[in-house]
Amino acid sequence: MSTYMLLIIEPPAQRATRTEAQGREVYARMQIFGEGLRKQGKLLAVESLASQASAVRVSLSDGHSSVLDGPFSEAKEMVGGFFLIDCATQNEAVAIAQQCPAAEWATVEVRSLAPCFDDSRD
Repeated sequence: MSTYMLLIIEPPAQRATRTEAQGREVYARMQIFGEGLRKQGKLLAVESLASQASAVRVSLSDGHSSVLDGPFSEAKEMVGGFFLIDCATQNEAVAIAQQCPAAEWATVEVRSLAPCFDDSRD
C-alpha cells in the first residue's frame, strides 16, 4: 500500500459566494465522502482548512525571516483541505479523487507521499 494526499484546491474567494446553507450542504457531502473512505479502511486523516484570510506565510532569506499575513492578493487558488488515504496504486487514488464531491467545485490534486529528494538515482 502507498499513501496519497488528495489536496482540495479551490479559488480563494469561492467560499464567500455560498450561503450558509450551501456551505453546510457542501461540508456535509464531504463528511459523508470521508466516512465512506473510513469504512473502507482507506482514510488516514482528513481536515478542512480555514480560508487564507487567516493564513501567514513565513520565508527565510539571507538569515532574515519574512512574515506575510493573508489574504494573499496574488493567490489564484488555495488549499481548502485534504484527505490522506492508503491505496494500492495511484490509479486507485485517482479513482477515489474522481468520486470526491469537491471535484465539482474545485480541483482535487492527487500526490503520493515521498521524500523531498529523488532517491531513484541510487
